[in-house]
This record gives sequence, C-alpha cells and structure tokens, in this order.
Amino acid sequence: MVYLAGAGAGDSGLLTLKAREVLERADVVIYDRLADDEILKFCPNAKKIYVGKEAGKHTLKQEEINRLLVDEARENKNVVRLKGGDPFVFGRGGEEAIYLRENNLPFEIIPGVTSAIAVPAYAGIPVTHRGVATSFAVVTGHEAPNKPESTINWTKLATAVDTLIFLMGIANLPQIVEKLIENGRAPETPAALIRWGTKNNQEVFVTTLAKAPDAKILPPAIFVVGEVVNLREQLKWFDTKILFGKKILVTRARAQASKLSSALKNLGAEVVECPTIKIVAPSDNYSAADAAIKNLRGFDWIIFTSANGVENFFKRLKVYGLDARALNKVAAIGSATAEKLLNFGIIVDVVPKDFVAESLAESLKDFVADKKILLARAEVAREVLPDALKSFGAEVTIAPIYKTAPEIPAQINFNSVDLITFTSSSTVENFVATYGVAPLKKILAAAIGPITAQTLKNFGVMPAVVAKEFTIGGLVDAIKNHYGK
Repeated sequence: MVYLAGAGAGDSGLLTLKAREVLERADVVIYDRLADDEILKFCPNAKKIYVGKEAGKHTLKQEEINRLLVDEARENKNVVRLKGGDPFVFGRGGEEAIYLRENNLPFEIIPGVTSAIAVPAYAGIPVTHRGVATSFAVVTGHEAPNKPESTINWTKLATAVDTLIFLMGIANLPQIVEKLIENGRAPETPAALIRWGTKNNQEVFVTTLAKAPDAKILPPAIFVVGEVVNLREQLKWFDTKILFGKKILVTRARAQASKLSSALKNLGAEVVECPTIKIVAPSDNYSAADAAIKNLRGFDWIIFTSANGVENFFKRLKVYGLDARALNKVAAIGSATAEKLLNFGIIVDVVPKDFVAESLAESLKDFVADKKILLARAEVAREVLPDALKSFGAEVTIAPIYKTAPEIPAQINFNSVDLITFTSSSTVENFVATYGVAPLKKILAAAIGPITAQTLKNFGVMPAVVAKEFTIGGLVDAIKNHYGK
C-alpha cells in the first residue's frame, strides 16, 4: 500500500492523526522538504528517502519519484509518500496517484492541513469572514505571470474572488502584483506576506498590494491579498505568545523531555532537545535493589527521590511478580514523584513542603526512629537525606535503582539559542563536560531548583531563572515570569 499523506503547514502539531498512524507502521517514508523534521520522529524504524525540492534544486525529478514509489511498493512494503501541506494542493499528488494506478498498485490519500489556510490563520488572517470576504482562491505563484501561455486567467482572477492566496510566489512577486493591478485589483488593497508560517520564527509583513514588492522578503513565504488582512490586528494570537521567537534548549533525558518541551512549545517557543544524560541500570545491575525487593516487607518506609526512581523500581518489582501491595509506608521528595507513584496506585504518606532532601528529612523526623528505611534513588546522589535519617535513629538501606550516564552529544548551533534549561545537577555536569562552560557565559540558564542552581554557580554561572516550585511545571512558570517582565 502507498499512502500519499500531507504533513501539514509546518507546525508538527498540525499533522493529522491518520497521517501519524500510517507513519508509525511505515516500512518506507519518501518525503519532501518538510517545515518540521519532528514529524519524522513518528517513523523511527522506517527506511527514509529524501526527495525534496527547493528553489532551483531538485533531488529527484518527478518521473524518478514516481518510479521510486512503484519500486518500493512492489517489494510488499507499506510506503508513505509524505508531502508538505496537502498532497493535492500543488503537491503533484494526483500525478503520483495516477502513476500508481497505471502500475496496478493500491494507494490511499491522506489530506493535510494546507498552508493556504493554516499560515494566514496563524497570522490572525481568516481567508473568509462574514461581511468582509465570502470567497477565496489559492493560486500557484510558481508560474511566471509573463510567460506567453499562462494557465492563470489574470483578467478574471484579479477581481473574481475576495481573498487571493499565492503559494511559492515570492520570486515572481513584482510580476504578480503588476498583473493583478493591471487587471483591476485596487493598488491600495490590503496585503500580507507571511514567512515561515506556523513556525516559531514566523514573520508577518502587512502592506498594500502596490507596495508588497518593497518588502524584499525571502522564501518560503505566502502572499495574501484582500480586505481580510485588516483583521490581523484583532485576531493575531500566535506571535503574541509569551515565548514566541525564543529558542530554548532542553537538556533533559530524551525519554523525559517531552513534557517540558511540549509546555514550552505551547507558549510559543522553538524547542531544541539536546539531552545530556540518559537513564541506565546501576553499576551493580540492580543487585542491591533486588536484594531489598526480596525483603520488601521488612522495611517500614520506602523513600523515592525522583520519578525515574519510581519508574525503575516498579519495573524491578514486576520482575519478581510483585506490585504496589508489597509496600508499607511511602514518602516522595516532591509532587512529580508523588504523581508518578499515583500512576502505580500509591498515595504517598509524606511529601515535604519544599522538594529537596533537607525538607524531606525534616518531614520524616518524627516518624523514623528505630524504623527500617529503604531509599530507592540514583546511584550518585547527595548524602544529605540518608545522613539526616540516620541521625534521627533510622536504619537506612540505600538501593541504587538507576544511574545517569552521558548521552551522545548533539551538534548544536548555540548562536541562536536564548535559554538553556537544566532539570538536575547531572544535566549541568554533563553539559559542561560535553560543550564546556563557554555557551553558558553568553546564554541564559534556567534551573529547576536551588540544588541545580548551585551546580551552575559551581561552574561560575549565575542562572537567570530558578524555579520556586522544583517541578517541570514550576520551571515553566519561572521561565514565563522571566520573559513576562
């Protein structure tokens, strides 16, 4: 089966559920130049073939792309032909579908959100609006308006509809404007040029039809002509988000980065995931943890100091055929850890006011004398908590349930980064070990709490943002407050 699927206008969130579904089970993905490569994360195991076209540069001719689709499909594979926008809006999807039919191969069309509508919408410009515009036309701007046999009927097009949207027309913009005015469109008609629409670096130039060529804008951009452009001042929403235009680096482990990344993207930021750590098995391959699990009923309390610790601990419980019923009293260092425990059916007995080891120890002070305590934590951690518990008369067993290891470094261009986020001391230490301290001397840093902030200070870096609540939500709020000023 060959799926001719639209990838949407740019923002990866505009990908349809059906397109994501076929990408996830694709054997081969043949894709164009996409506005957001995040979409390719939905098909990590597929063979990927780039056939994109840029101005003046075609990776493959259309005939070669057609042949490639047939060759891959005949090997009994699920093939996804992924196109920007919609496959039937200047995407040559019809040609590819006809070629597949001629070769007796099955296909399905999966529409995409076209940039002709999505990009103006992200700029606060509706293509129709009651009392303003009741019709619109989508026109290719790729065709030279002055060629002898133009397929565009300029005489009728110029005044036939209320809103005109030209795609791929920046190179021909002066000629397009000339043709429209020549055929009756008023020179003072409102117009807008929108570059990198739906993306964090979106640019919107509001002008008039006659003055549009003076904007000197570079592609990729679309050109909108019509009275609806005047609605932008009332309807603009995307480029007013608090983090719009900010590029933020997330150093959290890859498996955990999505929550922070999603929150920042929802506030308008461009997010670059640059994990500096990964979560792996402890050096003793769980021998201490397994020994404790085999004697779990012998512990009065079990303490978790991170969501990672909870996740890995319950994986080991499952190995031994145990579940939440095997635990006695439970304490968690903070709300995120407590929330993770709730996912496993555990309502914690103690959560401190401040989400640090010192506060957790103080919260347990009156409950642990002569008690046996199991501390499930990272292999390398501060000794503040076990030392304090021992001073209160507790017998403490430390069970390393995971450790952090350096992640393979990514190639990062730090010149355009506005902020780097750190969610633990290990993310700071591994970042510095990989990239040095130089980027932190010129880029703002955000820390999830005072311990992480202190680690930054140890490297001579004063964080610009420190969360008051030591959670991902608290970190996002602190970043909002910083830029909200």
